[in-house]
Parts: sequence; structure tokens; C-alpha cells
Amino acid sequence: MRNNHSPELVERSPVIRMLQAADLCYARIFHRLEVRSPCRLPRRGPAILVCNHISGLDPVLIQSVCPRLIVWIMAREYYEQPVLRWIFEQVMAIPIDRGRRDMSAMRSAMRTLANGHVLGVFPEGRIETTRALLPFQTGPATMAIKTGVPVYPAHIEGTQRGRPMLKAYLKPQRASVSFGPRIDLNRFCDSRNDVETATNVLQKAVRDLMTGI
Repeated sequence: MRNNHSPELVERSPVIRMLQAADLCYARIFHRLEVRSPCRLPRRGPAILVCNHISGLDPVLIQSVCPRLIVWIMAREYYEQPVLRWIFEQVMAIPIDRGRRDMSAMRSAMRTLANGHVLGVFPEGRIETTRALLPFQTGPATMAIKTGVPVYPAHIEGTQRGRPMLKAYLKPQRASVSFGPRIDLNRFCDSRNDVETATNVLQKAVRDLMTGI
């Protein structure tokens, strides 16, 4: 499914509804996901969701408690997994080549926002193995500033931290997720200093969710 379809059309499709129902059972029953504070994504219109990253299971758990379809930016090595590739294509995930500036992925992300979808990003750029947040990359802040799209922070924690992808998916885990309020970055311009400051704002919002502030 292509990301140039309207969000309403995509989210009402039988395939997406089937996947969301299966995800809800998988995350809330098999993995016993706890929601510490509810999802605050808007019912309509574009948004960017930023979250820390502790395992390859994170997008599945987060999506299970969000009524809107989240179009995730994800590492190409995960996207290319044969067993899961079909699902990633259906939910319009955007593969990105880590370790280099992937302009194709950035254009796809900007197009996703222009079409009114929710874009999901893990700004740390890789899975964290400790509870300390890794420095956030500037991509989400840059996109939010350029488009005027609001950002919503989230934080996830659980026993899946650091586990290999297959084990995280197949062995029951315990996890919790928290969502924070809307962040507008309209006061910033796209200068380097402003983008870095805005990135720090996003990282602090995720850290505050982690510490329960």
C-alpha cells in the first residue's frame, strides 16, 4: 500500500483493520502491555510520534494502543526480514539505510506528512541497551519545523530491552508505554542552532516520560 493514499482510506481498509485487531490481541494479551498514560495523537491530520527505542518489538506494541495508523521509519535490515516484509509494506513503513544520509527515506517521510499521516520515528537511530537515552538525531525536529506538524512524545520500557528481534517477538514480554502532550516547534526556524535546540526539547519530553515527571 502506498503512502499517497489518504489516511482515512488506508485506516478503513480491511487489511489494516485485520492487522490492528491482531496487533491488539498480540500486544495486550501475549505481551501484557500496560498503558501508563494514553495515546494523545490527533484523530485527523499529520503528526510526528517520537519514542525511545529498546527492541524491534517497539513499533508493534506502540501501534497496538494507537487508533491512528503509524507510518514508521525503520532500519532497512529489519524491513527486509522475509517473514515480516509483507506486513511492513501494508503499513507503509519507510526503510532507511542507517549510517548514511538517506535522502530517499527523508523524502518519503515528508510525503507521508504532506498526505496527512502519522509518522513514527525513533530519534536515537538505534536500539538502546541501557536506560540512558542516546542523543537524538535532528531529523524529527527538522521535519516538524519545515512542515509545522506537531510532535507527540512517547516512552516505552519492558523486558524486551536488548533482546534479539526473533526472541522479542516470539517469547512473551512485559512492557509499558507512556504518551506525552503535543509539542509545537513553530517558534523555531531551520537554522542549525534552532534545530539542535528543538531536538533537545523533544529529547527532554521523552526523558520526562521516562522519569515520570
